[in-house]
Amino acid sequence: MHHRPPAAPTTGDTPPVHDPAHDRAHQPHHPAHTTPADLRRHLNDHLTDAARAWLGRALDEAADHPGGHGPISTWELRLAEAGRRCGTEHADAARVLILHAAHADTDALTRVYRQGTADERRAVLHALPHLVPGPGALHLVEDALRTNDTRLVAAALGPYAARHLAPHPWRHSVLKCLFTGVPLDEVAHLARRARGDTELARMLRAFAEERTAAGRPVPEDLHRVLALTAPPPAAEPRTDGLHGKES
Repeated sequence: MHHRPPAAPTTGDTPPVHDPAHDRAHQPHHPAHTTPADLRRHLNDHLTDAARAWLGRALDEAADHPGGHGPISTWELRLAEAGRRCGTEHADAARVLILHAAHADTDALTRVYRQGTADERRAVLHALPHLVPGPGALHLVEDALRTNDTRLVAAALGPYAARHLAPHPWRHSVLKCLFTGVPLDEVAHLARRARGDTELARMLRAFAEERTAAGRPVPEDLHRVLALTAPPPAAEPRTDGLHGKES
């Protein structure tokens, strides 16, 4: 069995603000935000008969031979075939399902990420919320955020990063999105994490000032996320004068 060559190393009155990332998180077909069962149903409804049959065989192989066997496991080879077999539109979801069927642990996910193509790396990032319950795979998120591949950066900022990425690197990832043109709709749970974050607000204002001083436009997304950093309105004090039930 042949080795795949390793990929190159990567280095009170404030109105509610609509968060499109929340809507995106509930798209029925996004592989990072959708349960594997729902992903499978979606693919069954949209794949051709031949692609559906191939995916069924690939998932059975992954379930029957999870983990790693030899230099490269059978299910890892199927990851490489997914784009050709299922089409680019459905390849991410198919790869996530294969990883899930194989019960890929952090070591296996890291191996696929390090040795795989950019498409396979993206699938690993999408699979993290389905396979890794704790922060043990954050090194993959951090690696993706160091790249200049905007599709990897976007995939890294899914629900797994929303749950586990510490505040300091999360704030810098938001700035990286603004700097590289990744839409902030890609950042999972943006409104929840940005709410009341005064340090993020300071960083955003400084970034806007630097852009303005350099004669460069300020991204529209910056104003939206800056609005999200506003603290929640304070609860209004009670005015009924009651301290308990009347007798």
